[in-house]
Amino acid sequence: MASVSVKNLDLSFGDIKVLQNLNLEIDKGEFLVLLGSSGCGKSTLLNCIAGLLDITDGQIFISDRNVTWEQPKDRGIGMVFQSYALYPQMTVEGNLAFGLKNARVPKDEIEKRIARAAQLLHIEPLLKRKPAQLSGGQRQRVAIGRALVRDVDVFLFDEPLSNLDAKLRAELRVEIKRLHQRLENTTMIYVTHDQIEAMTLADRIAIMRAGAIQQLADPATIYNKPYNRYVAGFIGSPSINFIDGTIEVASDPVFKAGDTTIDLSRYAFSGNGPKPGAVTFGIRPEHIFMDKAATDEPFRADVEVDVVEPMGADTLVWSTLDGHELRFRVDGQTPLRKGDRVKVGFDPARASIFDAETEMRL
Repeated sequence: MASVSVKNLDLSFGDIKVLQNLNLEIDKGEFLVLLGSSGCGKSTLLNCIAGLLDITDGQIFISDRNVTWEQPKDRGIGMVFQSYALYPQMTVEGNLAFGLKNARVPKDEIEKRIARAAQLLHIEPLLKRKPAQLSGGQRQRVAIGRALVRDVDVFLFDEPLSNLDAKLRAELRVEIKRLHQRLENTTMIYVTHDQIEAMTLADRIAIMRAGAIQQLADPATIYNKPYNRYVAGFIGSPSINFIDGTIEVASDPVFKAGDTTIDLSRYAFSGNGPKPGAVTFGIRPEHIFMDKAATDEPFRADVEVDVVEPMGADTLVWSTLDGHELRFRVDGQTPLRKGDRVKVGFDPARASIFDAETEMRL
């Protein structure tokens, strides 16, 4: 079981700063997900930890051992890439054994490790097949198995499910979760731009933007208490509703946007309470209720249905509140059409409010 520590890490390509003074502590046995949009630096950070990129400044420790300038093969890590990169002329068994043979691992030990990996990944019937005879999900299992047989304490995954269709991604996501549960002493660092993968797999998520970590926390904290507006907008599908307005403070604080007034007396502000000024009010679509379900909510309003998106189990409804888009979910069997007038309601205590200038959560 190994911990990973990244201290004051900088990485530049010429005048372009990719990672800036980045610090990250990953606990032993933890499943940490690096999440962010393309170009945010998440894969670059993973490659630095793996030793595939030489950093400009800072240090990297694995199990309290400084590995900053060690070769990838000496760091005690196993890596799974987005591309399967399997040898087409070899069987699955040959692909799993290849690296171990080069490392001169004894034959009986190789057989033992392959049998263990095959059992964990449910690929025992595939060992005599070649990659061309496998589905995409099976090939990715083999790629994971190739890292697994190395018997290391830290696994690095670089968007391993991106090349799979939605059904296969969901299936393999569950398999990776089960794998981590079985290998409870193994640390895993997983890169993705898919927030569903991040939320379902992670013990903690590090959301990255422009080479820096915006928030590092467990999935529930990131979802319910995003550190800033960027994090709030990145997590959640469909994304959070943002309404620009102002806070006014008299006896009780209120949020105002056009003709809309929302009582904030139930809202838990940090620090010494709210100050008057421009803010952004954020409420997630799943926290907004319609018609009878909205009756007892502290805030209620009438809106007109603009777009209806049936999604099976539920329906996503697009409407407008004082010029701002307002999306909310209803049961999939609810009959709605464009132009319908409906009553919606929500509890402002479940909202996130951000300073308009700094975009930090209030």
